[in-house]
Amino acid sequence: MRQRQAQIKRVTKETRIALKLKLDGKGRSSIRTGIPFFDHMLALFAKHSVVDLNLHCQGDLAVDAHHTVEDCGLVLGHAFAQALGDKKGIRRYGAGFDPRNPFTGEAFVPMDECLARCVIDFSGRPCLVWRGLDGLAYKRLSRTEKRQDMSTAFRFGLAREFFQGFANEARCNLHLELLYGDEPHHIVEAVFKAFGKAVDVACQRDPRIAGRLPSTKGKL
Repeated sequence: MRQRQAQIKRVTKETRIALKLKLDGKGRSSIRTGIPFFDHMLALFAKHSVVDLNLHCQGDLAVDAHHTVEDCGLVLGHAFAQALGDKKGIRRYGAGFDPRNPFTGEAFVPMDECLARCVIDFSGRPCLVWRGLDGLAYKRLSRTEKRQDMSTAFRFGLAREFFQGFANEARCNLHLELLYGDEPHHIVEAVFKAFGKAVDVACQRDPRIAGRLPSTKGKL
């Protein structure tokens, strides 16, 4: 059976990224981006998507975190596209669990007071739907808030840039939604965990369609 993995190096004037991805992994990770909170989000993504991920990035953090976060999304998406290959035999559509009913096929993930949802389709068509977070994405932070903790300074707009980059390069439909929540760390963590659960299911091999594409078009 083909090993589903990818190794990518991407160098620009803004970032230098080296990434190794193994889809059929154990949830192990080694992440160094220079942004501790972002490292934490990528590590928990690897854990909940059950992939092995090594990602090291040197970015122009003296400017800001935007280039680092966006480019990591681009490279990770490219790695998934490469590792999935022709996509034969995969489930394609991603769903995790609903805390109310584990059989509903929705990727709902709770984190204390908040609830996030993610659904993904490795369809070959890039599209990001980002709902329930726009009011937080470009909030102007006070100096006190910037010093509060890394999850506040990270801000939701950066998370959107990461997911947009991933969707573009993985060529997938990616729907992310915050149903409710207040605490910044909990919200971002719930979104990344829901993303991981959805990716896990979508990339799994379905033995009923081994060697066949999950599409009537004949190509994804």
